[in-house]
Amino acid sequence: MRRWNGWGDESNYMDLPESAGMFLQNILGSGQKLVDAKLEDVIAKVPKSRAPHHKLINIDLEERVRHATGQSLSDYLSTRSGNIKYFPDGVCYPTNNQEVQDILALAKLHHLDLIPYGGGTSVAGHINVASSVRPVITVDMSRMNKMLDLDINSNIATFGAGTSGPMVEAQLRAKGYTLGHFPQSFELSTIGGWVASRSSGQQSLRYGRIEQMFAGGSIETFNGTLDIPTFPASSAGPDLREIILGSEGRFGIISEVKVRVTKLPEKEKFTVLFFPNWQLATEFCKQAVQDKIALSMLRVSNATETKTQLKLAGHQKAISYLEKYLSLRHCRDNKCMLTFGITGSNKQVKASQSQINLLIKKYKGISTGTLLGKRWAQNRFKFPYLRDALWQQGFVVDTLETATDWQNVDNLLDKVEGNLANTLKDKKIHIFTHLSHVYGQGCSLYTTYVFANDKSFDETFQTWQKLKHSTSNIIVNNNGTISHQHGVGKDHAPYLEVEKGSLGIKVIETLSEHFDPEKQLNPGTLLHD
Repeated sequence: MRRWNGWGDESNYMDLPESAGMFLQNILGSGQKLVDAKLEDVIAKVPKSRAPHHKLINIDLEERVRHATGQSLSDYLSTRSGNIKYFPDGVCYPTNNQEVQDILALAKLHHLDLIPYGGGTSVAGHINVASSVRPVITVDMSRMNKMLDLDINSNIATFGAGTSGPMVEAQLRAKGYTLGHFPQSFELSTIGGWVASRSSGQQSLRYGRIEQMFAGGSIETFNGTLDIPTFPASSAGPDLREIILGSEGRFGIISEVKVRVTKLPEKEKFTVLFFPNWQLATEFCKQAVQDKIALSMLRVSNATETKTQLKLAGHQKAISYLEKYLSLRHCRDNKCMLTFGITGSNKQVKASQSQINLLIKKYKGISTGTLLGKRWAQNRFKFPYLRDALWQQGFVVDTLETATDWQNVDNLLDKVEGNLANTLKDKKIHIFTHLSHVYGQGCSLYTTYVFANDKSFDETFQTWQKLKHSTSNIIVNNNGTISHQHGVGKDHAPYLEVEKGSLGIKVIETLSEHFDPEKQLNPGTLLHD
C-alpha cells in the first residue's frame, strides 16, 4: 500500500544510522518531533463532492485524500498535519483514449476543472487543487500503463501516458531495449509526467533528457486529439513536440507517448572518485563533457555534501578506513566525491575508461573502484525515503535545483547557499550541493537543505516558505533557470516571467487561451493565473 502522507510504498523505508542522527544534532540541535494526523481524521474533513454523477468519476473520500497533494515539502507538512486546504471533488481512472475524451467532454458540459495525475510525485505543486471555485476532477492516468507498440526498425516505442518508470523498463527489457530515463522519482513517476514536466534522468549524458527521447504521441484537448507524428527530423515550421513538452497539463491531457529507445547495453559500470577540492572536481567534469567522452552520467558533490553522505552511509569502520586512505593521498577536509557512469558496448566502455583515466590523473582524482558505485546504483532511487527517516528524528529536508552556464556556477552556488544560511538569523540550516547533470555549456545545481522542525506545523511551514521563496528569487535574478528538472507547477509559476520575459509569457498564455479558453485545465499551474 502506498503511503498517503509520505513517499513510496509502506513496505519500503530508509533507516537513519545512529551516527547520522548524532551528526545532524551536532549541527542543528535536537529535532522537534511533531504529531502526525491520522488518515481517518483527515478523511472526516473532506467536504461533500460537487462532481456530477458519472460512471467515470469516483467520489470515494479516501481516494480524494490520496489525490489531494504531491510531494513538495509544503505538501508533506499539510498531509502530516492533516491541514489540507482543498481536495478534488472526484477522481477518474481512464483506461483508454476515448475515456479521456469523455472526461474532457464532461468537464466542458459541467464546467469542471481537470488536473492530470501521473505518479503523484510532483515537488512543485503541479497536482494540487488551486481553488474551490469550480468542482475539480483529478484524472489519474495509472491504468493506461502498457507498451502499445515497439517498432524495432525505427526504435520507437509507444506507451500509455500513465506507465510508470519500472513498468516502462520492464516492458522494454523483455524485448531487449531500454529507454534509459531514470529520474530520482523513477519508482513512481510516469512517462506522460516526464513529458509534461520536461524531466531529466540520471543518465542523461548517454540517453538524453526526455525532450531528446520524445518522438511524438497523442494529446486529448477540448477541441479533439492532437496527434504528433514521429519524424527523425523536420524543418516544417515550429516543432509541436516543443509545445507539449513542459506544458504541465495546460493545453490537454497526454494520452500516448512515443519515445526513441535503444538496445540494452552490453556493459555498465559506475565508479566513485575523490578530488582534493571543488575546483579540481568541477574542472574535471567540464573537460570530460566538453571533450565528449562517452559517459552516461557525472555527479559531483561539494565538500559539505561529501561529508554528509559519508556520515549518512553508516558503516563507520569502513568509512574510517576510506578517510585514512584518502588523507594519505592528500585528499582531506575539502575533498569532493564524484560518481561517473560508463554505459555501452564492451569496446565503448573500454575506450571511455581509457580517456577518463587521463583526466583523473590530470585533475588529481583518486579512484575507489566500482564498489561504492555499485552501492550508489543499488540505492539511487531511495533518497526520497530519507525525508521520512529525518522526520522521525524531528528534521525536515527539501531541495532546490537550477541550471546555469559554467562561468556562473560558483557565483550562483555561493548565492543560493549563502541565502539559505543567512535568511533566518536564529535558525541553523545544514546546506549542501551537487552537480547532477553536466552539459558542454553548463550544468545543473542541486541544493539540499535540512533544518529542525519548529514548535508547530505552521511555524515550520513559514520557515520553509521564507527559505524557498527568497532563494527562488536569488536563482532567477542571477542567471539560473527556475527549474532544471522539476518543472514549474504552482510553486514556481510566480518566478517564470523573470526567465521567459513578458513577451515569452504572453506566447504561453496565448497557447493556453487557444486550447483552454475557460482555464479548466490545471489552472494555476505553469502560468500564475
